[in-house]
This record gives sequence, structure tokens and C-alpha cells, in this order.
Amino acid sequence: MPKKSRLNRLPGDAYSPQIHARLWLIGTDQKSYLGVGKVRLMELISELGSISQAAKTLNMSYKRAWTLIEEVNQIGPKPYVIKEVGGSGGGHANLTEAGLHAIAQYRELEKEFTVFIAQRTQNISL
Repeated sequence: MPKKSRLNRLPGDAYSPQIHARLWLIGTDQKSYLGVGKVRLMELISELGSISQAAKTLNMSYKRAWTLIEEVNQIGPKPYVIKEVGGSGGGHANLTEAGLHAIAQYRELEKEFTVFIAQRTQNISL
């Protein structure tokens, strides 16, 4: 595998030693997508209640996290993350029901995908 490949910089791990694959769910606009990086960011926002704290956990700039959340909110007909801009107590962020549902769908499909890849790996002999 190339040392400086773009694929090596993507979040997530390989599904098997022989097969490297990525899973994305494409939005209704056919331009936006939901992948493991955005899902993990959303999970951390749900857990921590903060885009800033989620970004820090992922070693990501706040600006990058904010941009990703803006993209995430364009995927479906309803936003996935609701943001409250900071004040004296700072900002806050929560996932909507649509956001929680999107994460659940992604994680379920990811489990099925992992099983499929594991089965297919058994048949590979290069």
C-alpha cells in the first residue's frame, strides 16, 4: 500500500488485512455523504454536548468540525445536529432524532459490511 495515499489519511481502520474498503452513505442531494469520521464526530457531540470538545477529542480544529457539521446537516431533509451559539455559559450542541437515526443506520450497515468483508476475505488468495 502506498505510504502517502489519500486513503491512509481517512478516518477508520481497514476491515481486513486483505481488503481495505470505505463505507459512505450518500445524501439525498447526491453530493453530501456520511462516513465514519462524521459519524464519530456526531457520536462525540452527542456524548459531550459540545462541538469544541468533540473536535479536541478528535485532534481536529473547531473550524473543521463546524464545517463537517454544516455538511452533515445538508445530508437529509432535517438537520442532524442543532447548535446553540455560545454566550456566558458557552455554546452547546445536540443531535436530533434524525441524527441519532442516521448514526444507528450507519453503525448497523457497518456491522453487516464488516461481516461481508470477513466472509469475502476467506476466499482471497493473491
